[in-house]
Amino acid sequence: MLPVALIVVGVLALAACAPGANDVIINSSPGGPAGFWFGLWHGFISPVTFIVSLFNHTVNIYEVHNNGNWYNFGFMIGLSAIFGGGARGSAGRRRSA
Repeated sequence: MLPVALIVVGVLALAACAPGANDVIINSSPGGPAGFWFGLWHGFISPVTFIVSLFNHTVNIYEVHNNGNWYNFGFMIGLSAIFGGGARGSAGRRRSA
């Protein structure tokens, strides 16, 4: 029962991290455009945000009001950190005889 409760709490905590509505019409958000750190965060939470975006049309995975390449770089680093990042790609394979 404890593992199920921990999984439910973890999923709810991740769902709480999903970004809000992303309106393309808005030209400026509080604090200016999203930069590297927001890109990194959006990359980390992208799996949860993707699932939320399937059911809520006001939630987008990618922040369109960003500062360009630094946001993209942070987003890609966050994605690669969540999805394994290629660390297994350099690991040697065991060959079966």
